[in-house]
Amino acid sequence: MPELAELLEGGPPVAQPVPTGRDSGRRLWAHLGATGVLRGIYREGLPERGVIPDRLRDLVVQTEEEEGTGPLLSVCVQAATVLPLLAEAGRREPALAEVSRRMLDGTSVVALAATDTGPGSDLTALTTHTDTTDAGTVLRGTKRWITNAVHADLLLVLARRRPGPHFTNFTWYLVPADDPRVEVEAASGPYFTGSGAGHVHLDGVPVLADVPVGGAGRGLALFARHITVERLAGGLWAVAACRRALADTRDRLADRGLWEQPAIRQRLAAAVVRTRQLETLVEALGPAIAAEHDHTGAALVKAAAGETADHVLDVCAHLFGADGFAAAGMQHRRAEAALFGIAGGSTETVLASVADQAQALLSRHRGAQS
Repeated sequence: MPELAELLEGGPPVAQPVPTGRDSGRRLWAHLGATGVLRGIYREGLPERGVIPDRLRDLVVQTEEEEGTGPLLSVCVQAATVLPLLAEAGRREPALAEVSRRMLDGTSVVALAATDTGPGSDLTALTTHTDTTDAGTVLRGTKRWITNAVHADLLLVLARRRPGPHFTNFTWYLVPADDPRVEVEAASGPYFTGSGAGHVHLDGVPVLADVPVGGAGRGLALFARHITVERLAGGLWAVAACRRALADTRDRLADRGLWEQPAIRQRLAAAVVRTRQLETLVEALGPAIAAEHDHTGAALVKAAAGETADHVLDVCAHLFGADGFAAAGMQHRRAEAALFGIAGGSTETVLASVADQAQALLSRHRGAQS
């Protein structure tokens, strides 16, 4: 029977590693842009053409291992959602095209300011809104738990343009992060160091060039389109996090002479099975998500990633014993893994999307069997 280490060694090859020791997502982003690594994850080097899943996977794997969760979170949000969204919108607006070019070069960081003070998964409930003044369109409201907020140059803000929950009532706007009417508070807590997470208060901030990003009323449509690739990145990340945690746990158990106990072997082996199931799902659905923004596929990956990461890291943290509570230990990694079930839509939210498509998914399966 193959050892766990042999099973884990069967994973994807890791590309040329980035230098270690960076404590800031902003500096990592600059490195990826300056070396061309960032451009290399997109088809023909163009973010609006979509990511290449294998290259995105390699970037996620090496960054997760060498830089940690905070910098990787900083990179994933920008590379999977912000940059492609701005590049698509920039085809019609030169000012936005310049922003996306600077992002691709690594010289500019843009924070995605979507979640509001209310429930993060219900964007139609947000209260951040526009006002029309003599100086043009301004934004008012508060955004919470925004990745890159602390070290961003610009904020890409989802705001309400008129009352009501209709999807055309929301629009993206860019605002300069250093405007005196922008107040940024760093998020407290020991998790995701280097991600630049923070809370943003907007008090009458003029929008960049006085234009909406991607067109008025297209905020939720653009978000739904581009969050699919962020969910793919999250699935790739969850696989990488689970594989590394399992390998570290297996080594720890062997060092302590516990690996030969049947109950321990079976429990860890079951977690390996769950991880490999997620990996297979991501590999199967990744191309359609990347090329076609497959919403159902992205929901499947997101739901599976959240549940798998929670289960696998819980097993690893338990088997690590008291040592798991050491600084940056397995219990810390377990807590950070909760991100996969929350960020980009909670597991419950995406499961509701899967339920909406259950008949089609099951019918497709029956057709393949006939």
